Amino acid sequence: MPEKPPITILVAPEAAGQRLDHFLSAHLNVSRARIQQLIHAEKILLKGSPAKASFKLRGGERITILSPATRPPLRAIPENIPLDIVYEDDDLAIINKPAGMMVHAGAAISEDVAAEKLDSTSETRKPARNRGTLVNALLHHFATLSAVGGDLRPGIVHRLDKETSGLIVVAKNDDAHRKLAAQFARREVKKKYIALVHGWAKNDRGTISAAISRDRIRRTRMTTRLTGGREAVSHYEVVRRLDTPYGKFTIINVKIDTGRTHQIRVHMASLGHPVVGDKLYGAPAELKAKPVLQPKSAPRVKVHQRNPKPAETLSLPRNFLHAAELELAHPRTGEPLARTAPLPSDLEDFLLRLHAHS
Repeated sequence: MPEKPPITILVAPEAAGQRLDHFLSAHLNVSRARIQQLIHAEKILLKGSPAKASFKLRGGERITILSPATRPPLRAIPENIPLDIVYEDDDLAIINKPAGMMVHAGAAISEDVAAEKLDSTSETRKPARNRGTLVNALLHHFATLSAVGGDLRPGIVHRLDKETSGLIVVAKNDDAHRKLAAQFARREVKKKYIALVHGWAKNDRGTISAAISRDRIRRTRMTTRLTGGREAVSHYEVVRRLDTPYGKFTIINVKIDTGRTHQIRVHMASLGHPVVGDKLYGAPAELKAKPVLQPKSAPRVKVHQRNPKPAETLSLPRNFLHAAELELAHPRTGEPLARTAPLPSDLEDFLLRLHAHS
């Protein structure tokens, strides 16, 4: 594909005093972030030299833009990525998504803000999150997917966070997509999650009904502390309380009536029980084992080391949150369709390691 010729703009006198990036954003009708990307990549020249975003225009300057200001739409491409397909027919598929896989490019913006980078040596757009997603895998494994979600989200009816594993339903045609989406909107789809949270939950069961908004200070987080958020309802039930060398924890089952961003994570954190591994909502990066006290009768050991041996630590590189059950009405037949996914091995292993030194 031939390269497009550079764009040259002569700054009018009435633009004097404006910042270069503000001027170009308005003049070209593109985001200021895009203009700053081009400036950073030295694709915008002012009087023949690389420009600075903060340059104050005087009028009469000649600006040269070496790359297109607008970018072509991003499309997902097929990738041969293994999938755990729990159920499949002509209308839909149910996938057991692993932790660490984003559902689609553009998903989980809060957890990967550096989504797209511009190569400084070419105009090539490098979508860092447009590889390795569930959509890339779906396009390889299935001949057709619904187009309702657009080119970046074919087949995607709902989402799971990147670091949440478990069941997600995918639509293969537009009719199935619309009917499934209507079930989600009417809150008819039943979803159950398993989570391990810090501390012992006070009650054996409870309902959290707290609206969720984006945090005004930390934009990567959601919060229940602001007014005007979107309604969110979660029901939890204690499965087991654990007392381990690394502290107290509770295994819970959670059913959600709504599907807000980070809903279970932010709701449990609002109770003071963040999901294990969820550093975004206050969980520690490492768990430190409590020191083992020797009985008084044990012989004293002379310590020659200047610094004592540090406490053993344990960490989980993902959130301990798994979508274990999914039940819906089949979009074609109306018959109930239910599937389960067992706790993945990494979470099972983590539970074993919690008790390893008990």
